[in-house]
Amino acid sequence: MKKKTVMSWSSGKDSAWALYQLQNDPTIDLKGLLCTVNKEFDRVAMHGVRVELLQAQAQSIGLPLEIIELPYPCSNEDYEAIMRGVVQKLQDDGIECMAFGDLYLQDIRAYREEKLVGSGIEPIFPLWEVPTDQLAQEMLAGGLKTVITSVDPKQISSDFAGRQYDEAFIAALPDSADPCGENGEFHSFVYDGPMFRQPVKVEVGEVVERDGFFFADVMPG
Repeated sequence: MKKKTVMSWSSGKDSAWALYQLQNDPTIDLKGLLCTVNKEFDRVAMHGVRVELLQAQAQSIGLPLEIIELPYPCSNEDYEAIMRGVVQKLQDDGIECMAFGDLYLQDIRAYREEKLVGSGIEPIFPLWEVPTDQLAQEMLAGGLKTVITSVDPKQISSDFAGRQYDEAFIAALPDSADPCGENGEFHSFVYDGPMFRQPVKVEVGEVVERDGFFFADVMPG
């Protein structure tokens, strides 16, 4: 019996590659994508991606997209109250699993597991503890096309915002940076790859600084 599963979707490469693993898993029945969006800016939190691009991704993947609107600013209490409502709705819909693109941060995994305790929804982590240098090469070899949407300048240069995620990008990262950006060094938007039926056409606009981060404005092409 296939498990009814939703994917926690960020618009970036790790959730896209995790989704790809699930698409090829005969035990999984994918039912949709869940994504949190900053209500004030109408963009994906941290990634800075426009909602219309999220919708284009979902259309290309062929799954329904559930947008979870978060207030700005959003306290931890507000966030948890909103997510409790989301989990309740998933339970009502008979969802059995919720998948995440986390790679190795144990505290984040533990938090997600804790919040689903008693819900009957199993958290799953398709990419968990795959070495990130290996994972980066696997994604590129698999045809993943990605643009860097936001950068933490305390960890890597702001010049990385707006660049393509490719061999040259990875080679240029400082030794202190994770090649998949798992420590928040950068976030991304996937516009093509094996999880899509057709590419999402995009163009990269200006780079702006906001709240201590640098964001590249990725627009529909």
